[in-house]
Order: sequence, then structure tokens, then C-alpha cells
Amino acid sequence: MDVRQYADLFLSESRDHLTAYNQLLLEWEKAPAAREPVGGIFRAIHTVKGMAATMGYAGVAELAHRIENLLDALRNGEKDATPALLDLLFKAGDALEKGIAAAVDGKSADAPVSLLEALDKAAGGTGARRPSGPAPMPVVAAAGPGRLVRVALRADSSLKGARALLVLRKAETLGAVAGVSPPVEAFEAEGFDGRLAFRLEADADVTRIEQVLRTAGDVERVEVQEEETPEAPHVEAARGRHIRVDLRRLDALMNQIGELAIAKGRLGTLAARRDDPDLDEVALLMGRLAGALQNEIVAARMTPVWQVFDRFPRMVRDLARQMDKQVDFRVEGKDIELDRAILDEIAEPLVHLIRNALDHGIEPPTERMGKGKPASGRLVLAAVKERSSVAIKVTDDGRGVNRVRVLAKAKELGLVDAGTETLADEELHRLLMRSGFSTAKAVSDVSGRGVGIDVVATAARALGGSLEIRSEEGKGTTFTLRLPVTLAIMRALLAQVGGETYAMPLTHVAETVDPPAGEIQRVQGREAILLRGRLLPLVRLTELLGTRSGPLPPRVPVIVLEVGERRSGVVVDALVGQQEIVVKSFDAPKGTLPVFSGATILGDGRPALILDAGGLT
Repeated sequence: MDVRQYADLFLSESRDHLTAYNQLLLEWEKAPAAREPVGGIFRAIHTVKGMAATMGYAGVAELAHRIENLLDALRNGEKDATPALLDLLFKAGDALEKGIAAAVDGKSADAPVSLLEALDKAAGGTGARRPSGPAPMPVVAAAGPGRLVRVALRADSSLKGARALLVLRKAETLGAVAGVSPPVEAFEAEGFDGRLAFRLEADADVTRIEQVLRTAGDVERVEVQEEETPEAPHVEAARGRHIRVDLRRLDALMNQIGELAIAKGRLGTLAARRDDPDLDEVALLMGRLAGALQNEIVAARMTPVWQVFDRFPRMVRDLARQMDKQVDFRVEGKDIELDRAILDEIAEPLVHLIRNALDHGIEPPTERMGKGKPASGRLVLAAVKERSSVAIKVTDDGRGVNRVRVLAKAKELGLVDAGTETLADEELHRLLMRSGFSTAKAVSDVSGRGVGIDVVATAARALGGSLEIRSEEGKGTTFTLRLPVTLAIMRALLAQVGGETYAMPLTHVAETVDPPAGEIQRVQGREAILLRGRLLPLVRLTELLGTRSGPLPPRVPVIVLEVGERRSGVVVDALVGQQEIVVKSFDAPKGTLPVFSGATILGDGRPALILDAGGLT
């Protein structure tokens, strides 16, 4: 069996296990006297070792084995979980991650000799040391039809290779055997530890299978599974109800359903123009089928945010230590789901926000205690569902934004008038999101180069979302990323301006109103209306886009947008209606106003630009 076809799956599953490894190490670091985390840590490394051995990645398997030795000594109480040993385990985990990536790329995955020696020394033995106690069950699944069977020989069994071959011969008396793991030729290798797995096509029940296999002698345990379960990590494809699918296939499916949605819209438009009951019936059926298929594909792409969030506890721990700060980091809303394409794009922006909070926000312990705060700063990464969008918040209880310093820097750069004495929230946000703007007195390894907030704001807008900042000096700052749940297909409000049709995603549309033209007034140089006792600033798209429009009608159509706590009204010529749109990427020409987030094809086949709510509020 050529296992190279499973390289991507091995990479994916190994990363899952290393994520668990890091999370449990972080828990253990907070309570070194606890013994609970070490079992999970050991299982994660043991699984990676088994998978790597099956894939033939000797360097990865060897490093995992050395880590396993140290963990075994810690698990058995031979060693204490000192800060130095935990640091070594973190370092070894990083090296293992690099080795896995290198092995999958076909490069050398051998760990540095100094690291292997450090692990051996810490474990109190040599690299040949094997964990004590009964042999664990093999965790690597085997490919092929039939039930998965796992066998573990006794640790003191002699001639383990011959005994393993005898187990297979006994199994063949019951039925067809396939997908043996590790390969039979590996049974005679010096490192074979008496654990094997295979697939068995047989009508015998579990008890009968176990009885027959135990007649091979020296069999410590036998495990027979009817189907794969989440608790049984594997390298090969699962036979259960869950399979891993290449994201490129889901992207291709989404593109096809997008084209189908466009065709569905056009069919509906054509049917509406003709008085043909049969055509109407077909159009309705196509609409239902396409809608159901679309919902299934979107659901298949939805991914819990923990798959990105789980990488940050380790990052925060390392950065806090680097900066000599104490940080209590919490993650909330990990089960909230987003489209995988969006989730992949927000990872880097979140790194910027978290780095910014650690460097600029949270103070050193002595400074915090001098202000009457706890020595340990609080940093929260949270996901919250909001109507048809998801809000991801990064909140700290640190210094907050120093408005005086921001104003001084803005004056120095000529971004505000020299006579400006205070900054309104809107102006503060605009400055902080400006490319290259930074109040840091010195450049550090973490931040201070003027790169960060503007990157986050740009990424949010590219995803059809927005970035909001709320800060109170001395108390902390909250950055809120508001994002659509999915990118490819969304419901939009269509509006006409200057003879062109534009689409506004309903994610940020609070309502539509049509006040009399006479109710529009100017407040501080800007048009506004009074809506239910609250002043609503207006934006005229005709003026913003430089398009011509006819005389002002008696009543003015206004789209009321709500992005976080910001509200504004967009004045259009006419409201056309609602439609499901397929979002197409849009590379705006240089100099184009930042008010478009994409493009789409309407039901009649005409293109239309998608308006960005964040750029209009």
C-alpha cells in the first residue's frame, strides 16, 4: 500500500493532535502538580508517533518517541513538571510540528541532535528507553474493507514479529485480511513493539474473533470496532459518517452552485415575462432544488471558530513571557461557525489584534498594580452570533487608547488641523485604521511599525465585514470584527442610482424608510433626518459616486445601515427589491472609492457592484 496518498490527511490530523498537545501543556503549566493533563499529552504524541511510523517518516517518529519517554517519566512520577521541563516540551512540540511539515514536503525531518539529547537527559535515560507498563493499543487505523481489528502483544513477549505474523494467520482462518499496519515487513524491525492493526472481512462476532486471535499466544489485548469513531485517530480515510474533504472541492462546488443560483434567477425572470404555467412550475421547482442544494453546500463549509482560535493560547503565552507580562487569556464562543473561506482569512488579522493588545494594551505587572489593577491582565477572544453575521471581539483591560498621544501624532503628520483640541470617536477610529499610523515610541519584535489595525480593517472590508473600535483610557479596548456567516451567496437589497443597479447585503440593513424631502436638514455641515427621535446622518450615493440623478422626488428612499453602534442612511433613487446574489471577487481600479466589496450578476444577466456597508457608515 502506497501511504504517500495520505500525506495531506496525516498533516491535518497531526496538527489536530499538536493543538491538543499545546492546549494541555498550557493547562499543565498553570497547575504543575496536576496529573490529569499528562495522559492526554502522552496520547497526542503517541498517536503522532504511530501515524508517522506508518507513513515512513522516521525522523518525526523518533522525535515523538523521545518526547514520549520524557512524558512517561513525568506520568509515572519519576520526574516533576518543573518550568524547565515544560519549556523543553513546548520546544519539542514546535520542533515536531516543523518536522511533520518537512516530512510531508519530502524534506529531511530529523530533529536537532541537541534537542534529542536534551529530551533523553531530562527523561533520565537514552533514546532506546521504552515506556513501561502494558503496551497501548495501536491507534493507527488500517485501510480496506471490513472491521478494524487492533492487537497488542505482551510487552515481555519474545519474537514479537513472528507472533504478529501468527496473529495474521489466525485472522485469515476467519476471513479476508487487508490493510495491515504497520506493514508485515516492519514486524522484523528492531523497533517493532508488538502492536498491529488490520481490516478483517468475517461474519464472526467480536467474541469469536478475540478467541481465535488469542490462540496465537502472548496476546495482551484485542479490540474490534464496527466502524471508525472520532476517538480512533487514523491516517487512512474513515469508514464512518464523517470524512475529510479537500477544501478545493468545496470551493468548486460553491462556484458551481453560485452559477446555478444565477441561472435560477434568470429562469425566474424569464418565467415572469411569459404567461406559461408549465414554465412557471419548472422555475419554481428549480428554485426549490437549487435553494436546498445551496443550503447543504453552505452547511458543509461551515466550520467552528475553535479551529483558528485554538492556536492563540500558545501564542499569547509565548508573547507574554517575552514581554514579562502576566496575562489571563480566555476564549469564548468556540462553537460559533463561519464559512471556512472566511475563517482562513481572519487568522492573520486576529494575530495583529492580539499582538496589539499585548504590546500596547496590557501593562506590565508593576504598572498595573500601581493603578490598582490585578497584576495579571485580562485578554478575551470571543465569537458572538448577531442576526445574519458573526462578531469576533478582542478585549483587553489595559491602558486603552491615549487620545492625547494620537492627536499629537496626527498633528505631526498633518492629518488633522493644528487647532483641533479633541478627537471624536469617528475621527479616532479613522486615524487608528490609517495605514502606517502608529504612536509607538520604539519598534519592537511584536508591533510598532504602523502595521496592524489598517491590515485588519482592510481584511474585514474585503470579506464584506467591518472593524469597530471602542476604547476607554485606563480601562481597556475592544476591537470588534463583524463578518458575514458566508461569502459566496447572500441576500441583498437592490437599489438604483443614476440608472445603475447596486446591491447592498442585508447583513447590515436595519430598515428602509422614505421620508419627505422636506424633512432632510443639515447638521454640522452634513445632511441628516430625525428618525424616531434619533438623528440619522445621510449619504447621497449620487454625490458619492458622481452620477447624475433626476429632480428630488417628494419622498426620498433611504436605506438605514447599522454597523455595530454606527448608523447612517444611504439615499438612493429607487429601491428595486431583494435578491439572492452570488459574490464575485472584485479588483477595484486604482483611485476607486472604498465603497465596493465585490460584484455580482443579476437575474437579467447584467452585472452589478456590491456596496460595502462599512465604507458608507
